[in-house]
Amino acid sequence: MSKLFIAGQVFHGAGSLEELKNIKGQKAVIVTGGSSMRKSGTLDKAIAYLTEAGIQTQVFEGVEEDPSSATCLKGAEIIQNFQPDWIIGLGGCSAIDAAKIMWVFYEYPDVEFNDMIKPFTVPVLRNKAKFIAIPSTSGTGTETTGLAVITDREKGVKYPVVSYELTPDIAIIDGEICASMPAHVTSNTGLDAMTHCVEAYVSNIDDNIADALSKGGLEIVFANLKEAVKNPNNITARQNMHDASFMAGLAFNNAWLGIVHSLSHQVGALYGIPHGAANAIFLPNVIRYNAYATERYPDLAKVIGKETTEELAQAIETLRSEVNNQSAIKEFGISREDWNKNLDFMANNALIDPCTGFNPRVPSLDELKTIYNACYEGVAYTETVIA
Repeated sequence: MSKLFIAGQVFHGAGSLEELKNIKGQKAVIVTGGSSMRKSGTLDKAIAYLTEAGIQTQVFEGVEEDPSSATCLKGAEIIQNFQPDWIIGLGGCSAIDAAKIMWVFYEYPDVEFNDMIKPFTVPVLRNKAKFIAIPSTSGTGTETTGLAVITDREKGVKYPVVSYELTPDIAIIDGEICASMPAHVTSNTGLDAMTHCVEAYVSNIDDNIADALSKGGLEIVFANLKEAVKNPNNITARQNMHDASFMAGLAFNNAWLGIVHSLSHQVGALYGIPHGAANAIFLPNVIRYNAYATERYPDLAKVIGKETTEELAQAIETLRSEVNNQSAIKEFGISREDWNKNLDFMANNALIDPCTGFNPRVPSLDELKTIYNACYEGVAYTETVIA
C-alpha cells in the first residue's frame, strides 16, 4: 500500500490569493524574502485578505537566498512572541523553506537544527499552528512538499530537511503573483521544475501517480517555459508554469529525487550558484550516467517528441540554452584551482546527501567526481571517462 502526500488544500488559478479571506483563525505571521512581494503589492493584498478574515498579522521580512539556520532561529523568536495559529510562507522557495523551519522552532523551542538533518526526524507539528505556502516562483514545488533546504553557513553545506510533517496545510498557486518575476529567475526556477519531473520519474520508488505527474509537468514546462521567460506578463504561461511546478513538487514528494540535487546542493552552498541553474547543468550528464541503470528515460523523451535517452539529454541542453542559462560550472567564474580544491569535499557531501539514496544508480565517490568535472567543463559525460 502507498500513501499520497499532498498539501491539505490546494487553490490554484489566477487570483486564487483571495482565498486567504476565507481562512479561520486569530493570528498569522507572514514570512517573506527581500522586497519583491512588498513592491509588487502582493504582501499588502495578503494582509488585506487576512484582515477581512478577522486575522491579526505580523510580517517577518528579509529571508535571504539559500536561507540559513540562523535566520530561521531569528524568525522563530519573533513568531514565539506573537503566538500565531497560522504561519504563512510567501515568496520564493527560500522564504517558504525558512518559514517551515521557523514553524518547527516555534513549536519546539529547544530543538536543535542538527537534530533535523537526518531524514524524517522532524517532530510532530500542528500543536500550535498550521502552515500556508504561497509561492511567487515556479520551480521548487515547496508548497506541496515535506522538504526545506537550509544552509549551514559555518560548514558551507546545504541540508535538505526531509519530513512529511513539513507538507503545508494549504497551498495557493496563483500565477498572477509571478508576473513580477525577472526573466533569469523564471528561467532558473522553470529548469528546477523540469529537473524534478525527470528525477521523480526515474527514482527507485515506483509510484504511478508520481509518474503521471512527472510526465504531465515535463510536457507543460517544455510548452511554456520559453514563453514565460520571453513574455513575463503572459499570465496563461505563468499559471501553466506554476501548475507544472506544483505537479513536479507533488511527484517528487512521493517518489523523491536523485543525484542531480545531491550535486547541486553542494555548489549552491559553496559558490552561490542558483539551484535551478545548477540542476540544468548537471541533469543531462546525470541522465547519461543513470542510463546504465534504468530504461525509463525514453518514456520521458516521447513526452516531448523525442525517442532516445540521448535525445532527451540534448533537448534539455537546448531548452537550457533557449532560456539563456549557463552550460558549464566554470561559466560562473570559478577557477579550476578553486574547483579542484573543493572537489573531494563536494563529492563526499553529495554522496551522503539524502537525495542520493533515491537515485536509480548507486554512485561511487569517483563517479560523482567524474560527473562534477564533466559539468565543470561543460562536456558530455561518457562511461569511458571513468574506465
